[in-house]
Amino acid sequence: MAALYACTKCHQRFPFEALSQGQQLCKECRIAHPVVKCTYCRTEYQQESKTNTICKKCAQNVQLYGTPKPCQYCNIIAAFIGNKCQRCTNSEKKYGPPYSCEQCKQQCAFDRKDDRKKVDGKLLCWLCTLSYKRVLQKTKEQRKHLSSSSRASHQEKEQYSRLSGGSHYNSQKTLSTSSIQNEIPKKKSKFESITTNGDSFSPDLALDSPGTDHFVIIAQLKEEVATLKKMLHQKDQMILEKEKKITELKADFQYQESQMRAKMNQMEKTHKEVTEQLQALCSFVED
Repeated sequence: MAALYACTKCHQRFPFEALSQGQQLCKECRIAHPVVKCTYCRTEYQQESKTNTICKKCAQNVQLYGTPKPCQYCNIIAAFIGNKCQRCTNSEKKYGPPYSCEQCKQQCAFDRKDDRKKVDGKLLCWLCTLSYKRVLQKTKEQRKHLSSSSRASHQEKEQYSRLSGGSHYNSQKTLSTSSIQNEIPKKKSKFESITTNGDSFSPDLALDSPGTDHFVIIAQLKEEVATLKKMLHQKDQMILEKEKKITELKADFQYQESQMRAKMNQMEKTHKEVTEQLQALCSFVED
C-alpha cells in the first residue's frame, strides 16, 4: 500500500502526487485557498477568504501605520513608513541607490554586483524578475510536457512495431516514424506561437526568444495597469474625502459667521438700549 501524506490545511491524507509542491495542499484546499497577490506589496500568499486581499504582514502594517502610499522607487503601494517600501529601503541600504530596470525602465532595479543573480544577464527590478521567472517556468513546463508526450508516443509506436513481424514490421516502422514526425510539429506549434518572427522553437533559444520578452512586457503592463487603477481609485477617494472636509469646513464657517453676526447685532441692540436709558436719566437729572 502506497504511503499517504497529510494536507497542511485540512490534515486529511492523500498520495504524495495529489499534494501541491511546496505547501503540500490537496486539490480542494488549493481551490478553496488559492495563491493570490497582495494588493499592496504584490507578494504571493495563501488566501484565507475571498474578502481578504492583503497578506498578513500588510494587514498588521495597516493597523499600525494606516493605508500605505506608493513607493517613490517601484511605485508599489507599500510605503507604510516614509516614501519608500520596506523592500526598496532594505535593498538601498544593502546595494546602494537603484538603477533603471532594463524591462520597465523605472528607477527601481538594485545592482547586486553579481552576474549570477541577474535574470538572463539583465538588471531587472523585483516585479519584472517575478514576471520573467513565471514565463520561464511556464516555458519549462510546456517543454517538459512536449518531451514526455513525444517520448510516450515513440515508445508506443516501437512497442507496436516489435509485436509485428516480417515486412509488416518495416512498413509499420515507417508508418510509426512518419506518425511521430507528424506528431512533433503539432506539439511544437504551441511553442512556435511564442516567437513573433515565425522561427521554429528551440529549447536552447527559449530563454532569449522575443516572445518571452513579449510575455514579460505583457505581464508587466498588466501589473502596471492594475497598480495605476489602484492608485487612481485611491486618489479619487482622497479627493472625495478632501471635498467632504472642505464642505464641512465651509458649513462650520458659515455657522460661526451667522452666530457672530447675531451676537454683534445683540450687542449693538443692548448698547443702544443702554445709551437711551443713560440719555433719559441725564435729561431727568437736569430737569
